[in-house]
Amino acid sequence: MLEYIWLIPFFPMLGAFINGVFGKKWGHGAVNAVACGSIFLSFLVSVGAFIGLMGLDPSHRFHEQVLFTWIQAGSTKIDLGYLIDPLSSVMTLIVTGVGFLIHVYSTGYMHHDKGYTRFFTYLNLFCFAMLTLVLGNSFLVLFVGWEGVGLCSYLLIGFWFDDMAKATAGMKAFVVNRIGDFGFLIAMFMIFQNFGTLNFREVMNSAPNVLLYGGATVTAICLLLFVGATGKSAQIPLYVWLPDAMAGPTPVSALIHAATMVTAGVYMIGRCNIMFSMAPAAMATVATVGALTALFAGSIALVQNDIKKVLAYSTVSQLGYMFLAMGVGAYVAGIFHLMTHAFFKACLFLGSGSVIHGMHDQQDMRHMGNLRKYMPHTYKTFLIATIAIAGIPPLAGFFSKDEILWMAFSRGFKLQWLLGFIAAGVTAFYMFRLVFMTFFGKEKFDHHHVHPHESPASMYVPLYVLAGLSIVGGWVGIPEALGGSNMFHHWLAPVLDSSAAHVAVREAANMVGSGGLGVASAFAGGHEAAAEAGHAAAAGGGHDFTEYLLMFMSVGYALAGILVAVYLYIKRPEIPAKIAASAKGVYTLLYNKYFVDEIYGAVFVGGCVGLANHFWKFWDVVVIDGLVNGVAGAVRTVGSILAKLQNGQVQAYALTIAAGAVALVLLVAAF
Repeated sequence: MLEYIWLIPFFPMLGAFINGVFGKKWGHGAVNAVACGSIFLSFLVSVGAFIGLMGLDPSHRFHEQVLFTWIQAGSTKIDLGYLIDPLSSVMTLIVTGVGFLIHVYSTGYMHHDKGYTRFFTYLNLFCFAMLTLVLGNSFLVLFVGWEGVGLCSYLLIGFWFDDMAKATAGMKAFVVNRIGDFGFLIAMFMIFQNFGTLNFREVMNSAPNVLLYGGATVTAICLLLFVGATGKSAQIPLYVWLPDAMAGPTPVSALIHAATMVTAGVYMIGRCNIMFSMAPAAMATVATVGALTALFAGSIALVQNDIKKVLAYSTVSQLGYMFLAMGVGAYVAGIFHLMTHAFFKACLFLGSGSVIHGMHDQQDMRHMGNLRKYMPHTYKTFLIATIAIAGIPPLAGFFSKDEILWMAFSRGFKLQWLLGFIAAGVTAFYMFRLVFMTFFGKEKFDHHHVHPHESPASMYVPLYVLAGLSIVGGWVGIPEALGGSNMFHHWLAPVLDSSAAHVAVREAANMVGSGGLGVASAFAGGHEAAAEAGHAAAAGGGHDFTEYLLMFMSVGYALAGILVAVYLYIKRPEIPAKIAASAKGVYTLLYNKYFVDEIYGAVFVGGCVGLANHFWKFWDVVVIDGLVNGVAGAVRTVGSILAKLQNGQVQAYALTIAAGAVALVLLVAAF
């Protein structure tokens, strides 16, 4: 099956083409069959590729397939090809599996929309771009998918383009992502300059020999790649597009913000793990930005009242955890959280869509309450996903989040661990605040105009599947400390762990040879400690009291967050308003998202508009237009003078001839 991996992106592309060209003439049934069938076929091929890889020796679990030579210029040759290995196989299963459920859900959610066919065309096209991104065998093919998902997100976020606010949200996502892409492009230029190729395997295999550990070049490349990741994966300072992206249809939010586009930055760093492991300064930056983003976005989610906005800031926060993991070199833990997050966040987004659908497009939680009575399926699945994201064992979020926090602490990133730890309790609180305001308490909607009801089976059946995955999805990564075998770790080890260990050995050798690199020592020590911990884990021992203590603290803190939410929104619902009134300054700051949008608007948007106005009013109107118009005016003036000589009066012509003759005679006489 490995030789058929090209079919994985091909099927959604074919689905987009068929529905885009012929879909308008068809009914919903045919459009559904093409759209859902194409992504399901991709899922089947992904499963086949996964099984094919399992049959290989761990050190040979990769298959690169070159479709054709894309660019040939002198000695430079770039192929268009795909690479399937344990890392990309996990990503394809997530994208196609969760993507298929979202497609099925969309058949119910978008049933009455006039742009039904166009929606599924875009959705298939988005999946094609994302699968190209994760399967690309080079930076250039990855970048094609990278830009493809950017374009499709613009089309899907601004799907209802006749609403200016929604169209503006799509444009905002597009522009912010282009800022990050600028860094990504420069990084690719530097990689090609240093390696002479953009092929992943060639670059990563030769990186320890071409680049100096901790050197300026590798640090610059990694930081520039991270700039691209901050745009695509919504990290500080380029996170501002993601909350506004809620303007798109809810299935889009689930697809983009749970399983696909926003995880691209995390995946890219995982794919480039060898280079990042050689750049400790860049790694520290990634870890710090990730931890700050986790807490920063979580604090905003505390007071938001729009159900989708809470989930949007939650996504930004959870992505921060993934980058924290990547920054401390715990690549497997980062991808593990990426996978579990795809399950429970897709369930939450689709659940919020079910609520909005049943509440006649109402998204403000202050106008809901007691919806568990009217939407039992949505409530049960939403609650399961909420427990999972809160980090309560034995659900999926506990295992992945706890591993990240443990890795951060054990590798010496104590400050980043503290930020992530605080964010964990914050997550539990704001997610249960959402559940209590929506599904519990008094009914706050107008019964004369709103009649809450459960969604059709096409919408709630995918919710049950995702809720089930939210429970068991983390069991593939149960750590040795809890009696598991961490199968997920072993699966990804050939791609992520062996490379890190290789670099750790090399960096240690470099340090001995150079007398030691200050900034490298802490990180190298972390690698060695991690390697030792990993070896100990593989041997079934080596777990100290600290690991269990941190695990206990993490769960206890999450439970405390839930209990506080119970007290404030179930027992004493009048208290939150009093707290908001007594701490009005803090509440206003959080409610208005630290006024970051306003600051960006005044400084960057306003600055760019002011600069553009200056160029328009002075350089364009005064200088360029003035020069062009001045020349035209001079020509026109001369022409008007000369035109008077061509007035058609014979007397005037005779007078002119006579005057000329006199002038000629005088001139001859003078000389």
